[in-house]
Amino acid sequence: MTASPPDEWRRGEYSISTDPSRLDRPAIREFLAASYWSPEIPQDVVDRSIEGSLVFGLYDGEKQIGFARAITDRATFAYVADVYVLEEYRGRGLARWLMETVLAHPDLQGLRRWMLLTRDAHALYRKVGFADAARPERIMEISRPDIYRERK
Repeated sequence: MTASPPDEWRRGEYSISTDPSRLDRPAIREFLAASYWSPEIPQDVVDRSIEGSLVFGLYDGEKQIGFARAITDRATFAYVADVYVLEEYRGRGLARWLMETVLAHPDLQGLRRWMLLTRDAHALYRKVGFADAARPERIMEISRPDIYRERK
């Protein structure tokens, strides 16, 4: 299945775009490298993750202020990752709008399962329909939280 051309949504001075060419990749890397979920992530890994995902940039004018990506086959499954809104823009409903936009994207309709992991944003994700895993005993993982530090 081929991907749709880039889409854009507007809300006041803010916009969300799926155009990967608009992304400020160094800014994404800077945020992610300081996050709890991908400390010290290298730029080349960020670039490959963007290239393998359906991406959503959140903008104030031309300035990128947030990001999310869906890792998906566009048929049955999507994993939402790397969701953030810069701290100075939080509390304006932008994270919820970003997630609603991800979930409503035309290429992601009719999926059997959506997943994500979070340490501290459960309330946000519950507002858009996520719930605790119904059968957590069925979920398995290989976790390497220090993989980027080990590369050095």
